[in-house]
Amino acid sequence: MIGLGILGPLSGWRNLLLTPDQRGAWAMHEGRYQEAADAFADPMRRGVALFRAGAFKEAAQTLSGLDTAEAAYDHGNALVMLGQYDSAVKRYDRALEREPGWAEAQANRTLARLRAERMKTTGGDTGNTDSKPDEVVFDPNKPKGGDGKDAPVTGGAPMSDEAVRALWLRGVQTRPADFLRAKFAYQLQNQDSSSARGAP
Repeated sequence: MIGLGILGPLSGWRNLLLTPDQRGAWAMHEGRYQEAADAFADPMRRGVALFRAGAFKEAAQTLSGLDTAEAAYDHGNALVMLGQYDSAVKRYDRALEREPGWAEAQANRTLARLRAERMKTTGGDTGNTDSKPDEVVFDPNKPKGGDGKDAPVTGGAPMSDEAVRALWLRGVQTRPADFLRAKFAYQLQNQDSSSARGAP
């Protein structure tokens, strides 16, 4: 078997020998999500790569035409990142129609619904929904493994939606459900602490 290190100089040949989806899978494995999105022919895999690259608007557009439970779920996640919570709830509903009882879809639907209700009562979303990161930075020195959960953060000033998105992108969460759960819990915690202090 040929070692992976020897394939580096043969990258030109790799492009000739591999299908677009195989090249995309290779780039995903290497953490080069935008390159993977550019390579994939399969729209589902392209949408997932775009999401991981932080191109939420493009991911939502790509996934919107697909009618599987996974596509509806991932489309809902992209819509949440764009601040389109009501539309996200509808996509989670579709995912649950296709796969009843899907716990992650139910949890994300609840969180998106709560966020939509909160935005209506506070006068609208405060984030820029058309933004995307200038650069996604990954820490190659971060140890791999563990259960994938971060330690809870307490105290400090409330983070804006953009700051939360940037924090998420730096952590390279592979499960949007975990990110959404943490994001909304943090925001609800800050809302509760502001109410307790009598803040407007």
